[in-house]
Order: sequence, then structure tokens, then C-alpha cells
Amino acid sequence: MGIITVLWEKWVEFRRDFYKITVAAMISPLMYLIIFGMGIQTTSHGEPYLHFLIPGVVAMATMTGSFSAIAQNMSVQRLYEKALDQVMVSPTPLWQFILGQVLGGSLRGMYAGGIILLLTSPIRTDLTFNAVSLLIMLLNGMVFSTIALVLSFLAKSYTDAPRFTAYIITPMSFLCNTFFSTEQMPAGFRQAVSLLPLSQASGMIRAISNGEAPGVFGFVVLLAYLAVFGLISVLFIYRKKNL
Repeated sequence: MGIITVLWEKWVEFRRDFYKITVAAMISPLMYLIIFGMGIQTTSHGEPYLHFLIPGVVAMATMTGSFSAIAQNMSVQRLYEKALDQVMVSPTPLWQFILGQVLGGSLRGMYAGGIILLLTSPIRTDLTFNAVSLLIMLLNGMVFSTIALVLSFLAKSYTDAPRFTAYIITPMSFLCNTFFSTEQMPAGFRQAVSLLPLSQASGMIRAISNGEAPGVFGFVVLLAYLAVFGLISVLFIYRKKNL
């Protein structure tokens, strides 16, 4: 019931701000598709650039949608509304509260990614998106929801959430296999960037869109991030409860 309660809260928030959320999810990815898609015609592999760009933008939209759904709201709720303190004294199991937040943020990210798929569907690219693509989008959203949850626990003020976006989300948006391949990066830096979650999500979605198998390594990386940041968030909230 705790998970359903949190998801219901996210649904009420989504329904209330539907137009704002939808427009916000569309603007930046759509601008990237128009500017980069029209400005660059081919990649180094000789394929139309949109074939490379669309999967990366879908993964990026999933990331930003999930992260923004949690980071700002949770920071404000924890620091000013004291909602986290209310959750701790309620009968709701804390792990259910965390899981509900993660699932709610991930669904918001999938919605953002789905909008990009809808907007690009009239473009004849012969790209393939299937149930495995949706699974990767869900998993990617869960990863960045847990990252947002941890960062919101560490925030000292509501202004920290935009800083986290500038320090973490923006660099990953441009570096992690979205607008250009990580293969073009210098050795060492390339390997480090390729281990970031967005790099793996973009690569797997792109592989599926080209009719290839996504591979197991990407799932391992995403699950590892999910386990680590999920554990940190659980430890934080249970430790705070016992203080």
C-alpha cells in the first residue's frame, strides 16, 4: 500500500501539471533533434545522423525526466515541508516509500522518452523500438531516480537541485553516447564515460533500433548503479529514522 500511495501522489502531481510536464519534456529534446538533426546529415559511420541521434535523445529524455521528477520536489519536501519526517512517523514502510519514489520517477522518465518516440514516429528512419527498449528506458529511469533521491537527501537548500543538474545531468547529456559516439574520445576518458549509465542506456537502445542485440554488459552496469544508489538511499533514510 505504501508504494501505491506514493505512486498515487505522483499521478495526482502529473495530472495537475500535465501540460507543464509535457511541454517541459518536449522542448529541449525537440530542439536537439531539429538543430543537430538538420544541421548534421551523416555520422562518421556514413549513416543518416538522425539514426544515431534519436535513440540517444530518447535515453537522455528518460534520464532528465526521471531525475527532474524527484530531485527538486524531494529536496523541497524534505527541507521545507518536512514531508520526510512525516513519512518516518507514519506506518508506511520506508522501503516502500523509496521504491514508490523510484518507480514514480522512472514512469515520468518513460513518459518523456515516449513523447520523443511519438514526435519522431513520422520520420521514416526504419529504426526499431520494442519491449526491450521500454525495459531499458524503465531501468535507466530507475537509476536516475535513485541518483536524484540520494542527491535530494544530501541537499542543503532548494537551490542545490539545479546545481546537481548542472554538475551531473548536463555533462552526461552531451558526453554519454547521445550526440556523438564515445569511440571518438581519448583513451581512458572514453572508458570512464562509457561506464556511466546514460552511455550504456543510449548504446543499448541504439543497438535495438538498428536490429542488433543490446548485450548483457549494459544491463549489468545499470543494475549496479541501481543497487548502489538504492542502497545508499535506504541506509540514509533508515539511519535518519534511528537518530
